[in-house]
Amino acid sequence: MSSAATYAPSPGSAPWPRKVLAHTRMEFKLLVRNGEQLLLALVIPLGLLLLLGGTGLGERLPLGSGRPIDEAVPRVLALAILSSSFTSLAIATGFERRYGVIKRLGASPLSRTGLLAGKIGAVLIVEVIQLIVLIGTGFALGWKPVGGFEAVFGVVLTVLCGTAAFASLGLLMAGVLRAEATLAAANLLYLLLLVGGAIMTPVDEYPAGLQGVVRLLPSAALANGIANSTVEGVIPWAAALSLALWAGVLGYLVSRTFKWD
Repeated sequence: MSSAATYAPSPGSAPWPRKVLAHTRMEFKLLVRNGEQLLLALVIPLGLLLLLGGTGLGERLPLGSGRPIDEAVPRVLALAILSSSFTSLAIATGFERRYGVIKRLGASPLSRTGLLAGKIGAVLIVEVIQLIVLIGTGFALGWKPVGGFEAVFGVVLTVLCGTAAFASLGLLMAGVLRAEATLAAANLLYLLLLVGGAIMTPVDEYPAGLQGVVRLLPSAALANGIANSTVEGVIPWAAALSLALWAGVLGYLVSRTFKWD
């Protein structure tokens, strides 16, 4: 007969990967249920891509020296990554702090690292969906990327480094500002980067006196990195390094300043 110890409970925290996976699922469900998040993450980039590639608008804008659709697709992909990894994440996290959600999670076995990992994991899932939809739409509009393994590896590398950089920026903003201030600042910075951060316009199209400054922005590295991968078929090591440095600095600041409530 088995001893009673065989049926004794074994209290304790679940393994760290299981906790992060559970939190990632919860974060993803919250993201897809929010209409404003879906608007930023998919509707706006998809609508912009259709305008640039399907109406001839891309031929009248300074997207680059190649075919308008070939230049438009990578830049819209960069905009989608910015929307998900920065704006949506910052706003959602800011209001979670306001309503006490983050504070309650802080009292659970989920560590600060696990909390941040779960959020970034949910963002990566959303980005995979974005890439599938936007890339499929791009092919339907006549997009013809160049390069083989180098292009694919370059896009994946740039997206991962860009996600880390902008997610860190979003969490830094959400961790120190009030929810309303985070909402305003995230939307304002999103618009500023869209207009003046070399997302939709190559750095070379800016005035000569501003090109050096614009080139240092993470938004420029993200857009140019993806464009270099698909238009030139090269691995954008410089852009990836720039984004990795941004991610390292901003991630350190998040670890030092993020507040649970």
